[in-house]
Amino acid sequence: MRLNGRHTAGASQLSAIRVWAICLLLLSAVAMSPTTAKAAPTQAAATTHVYLLRGVLNIFSLGLDTIGARLEAQGIPVTVANFVSWSSLADEAATAYKAGRIKTIVLVGHSSGATALPDMIAKLNRLGVPVKLAIGLDSVFKTKLSTGAERYINIYIGDGPGEPVRAANGFHGKLDNVDVRGSGVGHITIDKNEAIQRRVIAEIDAAITRSRGGPAGPVAEPHAPRAARSAAAAAPARN
Repeated sequence: MRLNGRHTAGASQLSAIRVWAICLLLLSAVAMSPTTAKAAPTQAAATTHVYLLRGVLNIFSLGLDTIGARLEAQGIPVTVANFVSWSSLADEAATAYKAGRIKTIVLVGHSSGATALPDMIAKLNRLGVPVKLAIGLDSVFKTKLSTGAERYINIYIGDGPGEPVRAANGFHGKLDNVDVRGSGVGHITIDKNEAIQRRVIAEIDAAITRSRGGPAGPVAEPHAPRAARSAAAAAPARN
């Protein structure tokens, strides 16, 4: 009986340990698994639309897809398309803006997509539609802004194929050229760089805050390597 009693007690203790182990595993799984719940988007975010324009061949700007997914996770509607669609996208944006479905328009482009941004801005302006923010990533041809976005940020690699954007006569708005040479990013990787992506998203978030009348503080430089931060800070804005 004593042996059987020990066996029974041991079995009970083992069962209890197993139950606790299973509970701990379940709790750990819940803690480690990403939540699928999303915060309800603000009205300003829901009435913003971000158009992301890929470059040539539609296969070298897939970092814009990542940016788009992150924005959608914040409740911000996005459209990702090749740069050749800029004119039809401008028509769509203008229609939605005049119908009240969109109140804030943001444009982002990489490579040839960045080069197309001034044309899209100009068409939207002709249609009577303002552009809150435009961000170009390494525009590859001489790019000149003839009409205005409230703010235009050109992030380019000064010792690569990208060039600063210049303002033509009659330009209204704020133009910032940010040279990230020395950061280790290249023309094909600038849109995929984590620090650059964070900067783009932070600028969009700040623009949405401004659109609803709230103060938007300065956006921090990307957390790129030290050389990249110093290069971006030291490079003058060439308007």
